[in-house]
Amino acid sequence: MSYNYKDIKLVLASASPRRRELIQLLGLPFECTVSEADESTCMKVPDEVVKEISRKKALWAYEHRGLGTNEVLIGADTVVAFENNILGKPASENDARTMLRMLQGNVHSVFTGVTLIWRPDNATGPNIISFAQQTDVTFSKVSDNEIEEYLQTLDYRDKAGSYGIQGPFGRHVQQIHGDYNNVVGFPVNAVYEALKKYCCD
Repeated sequence: MSYNYKDIKLVLASASPRRRELIQLLGLPFECTVSEADESTCMKVPDEVVKEISRKKALWAYEHRGLGTNEVLIGADTVVAFENNILGKPASENDARTMLRMLQGNVHSVFTGVTLIWRPDNATGPNIISFAQQTDVTFSKVSDNEIEEYLQTLDYRDKAGSYGIQGPFGRHVQQIHGDYNNVVGFPVNAVYEALKKYCCD
């Protein structure tokens, strides 16, 4: 037996304030728990990378927190990819500078992987699904001075690809093909549809 959508409680295995904001759009009660999963991976293909890491995050939270009645645990991970290279979070200001110079004037892809874990009634173990969403982003040409001005805001910290589309660098976004929320880090529509398809009656 699956759940009624209105009865679901979500458990987000993330400390990201951006995902915390976006998950509210699902209209369900939720809580956040920090996952300390090992995020290393041997995968090279971006959508496989984010699916594996989102699964690790969700499983870590499941093993350490558990799962209550009508709860669905969600793990998520986001990367930026450009010319088959995965760009994670910058290690330094110079690292961010290099990434932004690479991305300006070009098209890159943002991949977010999501894993859902839930336990139907009378099930001996949890059900687990993972999927990934891709959004393509085009930046206009950005000068070195504009990049330096942006770096001074420190907004690049803790952001895949060294920028947040909802932040100051968002003014350089020329075009988006796909889900805007996916670029922020949580594909709300895809999660909503997955909850209805897999977890609900």
